[in-house]
Amino acid sequence: MKRSYGRDSVEFARVLAFSDGLFAIAMTLLIVAVTVPHLSHEGSVDELADALNDLIPAFTSFFISFAVIGRYWLAHHTFISLLDSMDQAFIGLNLVYLAFIAFLPFPTALLGELFSNPLSIVIYAISVGIVSGMEVVLFRHAYRKNLLQKQPTPEVYRFGVIASLSPLLFFGLSIPVAFASTTVAVLIWFLTAPFGALLERRAPEGVESLLG
Repeated sequence: MKRSYGRDSVEFARVLAFSDGLFAIAMTLLIVAVTVPHLSHEGSVDELADALNDLIPAFTSFFISFAVIGRYWLAHHTFISLLDSMDQAFIGLNLVYLAFIAFLPFPTALLGELFSNPLSIVIYAISVGIVSGMEVVLFRHAYRKNLLQKQPTPEVYRFGVIASLSPLLFFGLSIPVAFASTTVAVLIWFLTAPFGALLERRAPEGVESLLG
């Protein structure tokens, strides 16, 4: 017998609390990878300035990843608010999704240490792409198993899938570009925000009622 848990159940609340906690830990670990520089002369302003300058890629990767994970938290928060219940399969899929969220601090640290290495860009882009893919897997399962409070129309469902997969377009494009310029590859990632805003303007009728 397949078990499901409604919004008012303890199990539903535990999954939500666990998910939020993991997001918070993953976002906190991003800054842990940025170590305070050790100076040969503690009072040297020039030496500290040089050391901080060397940390610019690490700070850049921190803020990028904080924004990325924050975006996924917001999307996950909105998605959970649409659910009427969870089944055991959904909880398992959510764990897989969270595993890749928890993994993101590693490619972030890799990006900070080896910003000019194209492979660090590739690993980061693939990691983010997997998270976006898992968003679709969760949404598809909830849609097919009638776990949502309001069952979306096929048009709204397709829009949700496209919106979740849209980061793949830019992170995927950055992979070949990284071998020419890692800086340009990272700049491509910033295009996800205006593209997402443009996509929302073309949302089909019914998206507002689903989210409301």
